[in-house]
Amino acid sequence: MCKDCGCSITTNHHQHGHTHVDEFGREYTHVHDHEHDDGEHAHESGHHHHHHDEEEYSHAHQAAHETLHHNPQLNDAKTISVIKKILDKNDQEAYHNREHFNEHGVLAINLMSSPGSGKTTLLEKMAALAPFKYGVVEGDLETSRDADRLKAVGVEAVQIQTGSACHLDAFMVHKGLHDLPLEPLDVCFIENVGNLVCPASYDVGSHLNIVLVSIPEGEDKIAKYPVMFRAADLILITKTDLLPYFKYDIEREKAEARKIKPNVDILEVNINDEASIKRVIEWIEFKRKMRA
Repeated sequence: MCKDCGCSITTNHHQHGHTHVDEFGREYTHVHDHEHDDGEHAHESGHHHHHHDEEEYSHAHQAAHETLHHNPQLNDAKTISVIKKILDKNDQEAYHNREHFNEHGVLAINLMSSPGSGKTTLLEKMAALAPFKYGVVEGDLETSRDADRLKAVGVEAVQIQTGSACHLDAFMVHKGLHDLPLEPLDVCFIENVGNLVCPASYDVGSHLNIVLVSIPEGEDKIAKYPVMFRAADLILITKTDLLPYFKYDIEREKAEARKIKPNVDILEVNINDEASIKRVIEWIEFKRKMRA
């Protein structure tokens, strides 16, 4: 996680405390706020809860804090305390986002990868094949090019320009949802900023994480970025049509992924092969019906 990635934290809050113990046995107790800026809408208190929301929240929360403890550049008490407070605020907003998705019966999926792994292209290709209706909250540092591409194929999309931020956070996604009506949707994809580091530490309120890794990126990405792949519910190995042109042992990479997360699902994707795209759609449709 970068120490100055451009995240913003807004105001209006309620507080509660947490105590954390790091790997050295040190305790950190802090109070954190649930915050909204004045322009954000209020949701009614009678939220519809799914029984596994608390579990999802705790898993994302712990993964983010483990990242802190294993980063030697950030591993001092004052820095950890500050970053934990930021992550706690983000986690509260993420929980709020997830409740909002639940109220509308929408499955939220966070798409993460390096730049150029094929996130937007996959979403474009799915438009003509998916049996469910989906919209996209699109994150990039600059331009609205990806959102424009999706709109051109009939997909509702909202662009978030993060400026200097190397990831989306829950507050950015919340604001994006103001411009993306959820009522007609079955699925909402959150296409994160292209980055294999920071997005893994920020819960955005999704139910599932899909991580893409492409053949041209090389064989070492899964081993070198374990936090990202540990967060994945599904790993897509993309651009498999390029296998003849690169040294890439795809079965070894699958084994590497399962060392990090034994139960992770893995699919191979060739964007020119409709059958491989349909397998991704079938996986999403299965997960969507499981939550219905």
